[in-house]
Amino acid sequence: MQLFVNQLTNVDFSYLDAQRGLVGETWLASVILDGVLDEQGMVCDFGVVKKTLRYWLDDQLDHRLLVPTESERLTHQCIDGRIILTWQSDKGDIELNCPQEAVTLIATDSITAVSTSVWCREQLKASFPVNVDQLTLTFAPEHIDSAFYHYSHGLKKHNGNCQRIAHGHRSRIEIFRNGERSDELEQHWAQRWQDIYIGTAADLCSTDDSSEGSSDERYHFAYDAPQGHFELTLPRSQCYLIDTDTTVELIAEHLASTVAASLPGQSILVRAYEGINKGALAQQLA
Repeated sequence: MQLFVNQLTNVDFSYLDAQRGLVGETWLASVILDGVLDEQGMVCDFGVVKKTLRYWLDDQLDHRLLVPTESERLTHQCIDGRIILTWQSDKGDIELNCPQEAVTLIATDSITAVSTSVWCREQLKASFPVNVDQLTLTFAPEHIDSAFYHYSHGLKKHNGNCQRIAHGHRSRIEIFRNGERSDELEQHWAQRWQDIYIGTAADLCSTDDSSEGSSDERYHFAYDAPQGHFELTLPRSQCYLIDTDTTVELIAEHLASTVAASLPGQSILVRAYEGINKGALAQQLA
C-alpha cells in the first residue's frame, strides 16, 4: 500500500554548482510512503507525515547552503562549530566562513533534486513507524511560464534563519508599466539577476583587486548576526549591490525605483517574489 502527499511543503536554499557558482533555489517537496496497514488501517497518519517531514526539511535544508562534499572542487574544514570552505566554480572561487548550522553537507558530487532526495531518505529512515517499508521523497521546482531568476542573500538583522549569509530562492518577477505587464522588462531583470547574489553595500568589507577589470575580481561580505559571524567572498560578476538590506520588500522597492528612473513620466509597479506564493509590491507613480 502507498500513501502520498503532493507538494507537502517547499524549501528555499542555496547550493554550490560547478558551472553556475552560488545558486539560490526553491523546491516543492512531495512524498510517497510504502508499507503495510497498521491496526488503524493506515500506512501512517497524515499528521505524522506532515509534522515529521516539514520539521525535518525546515531544519536541515531550508535557508541553508547545500554543499556537495564528494566534489573535487570543494575544500573545507569544520572547527569549533564553524565551517570554512572554498569552492572552485567555473565563474571563480567562492569562500565561506560561518556557523556550521548555516550549511548542510551532502555526500554527493553535485547538488541535484535526485541526489538531495537520496541523501534525505537515508537521514529519515528511522523517523517513521516500523510498518513503513520505504520512503520516496521527490523535489521539483515550481512551474513558472514567465520570467524568473535565482538569487542568494543574507539578512543580518533577521532573528530567524534568513540571517544566514548564503541562502536563496527561485523567484518569479512581474513588472507593470502604466498598468500593462511588460514581458520586456521582466526578461531584462531575470537575465540580469540570473544566479545573482544580492548584497548590501554596507556589508561589503573589501574588494579583491588582484585581477582588477577581469571577471576574477571578487567581493568580500561580512557581518555579525544573532547566530554568529558570517563571511562570504565571491566573484564580483555574480553580485549586485543595493544600498539597503535585501528583504523582498526592499528588493521590490529598489526594482521599482530603478525601472522608474529609466522610464521618466511612467508609472511602474513591481511584484517581486521570495520563493513560492509570497513576496512584496512596490509602486512608483508617474
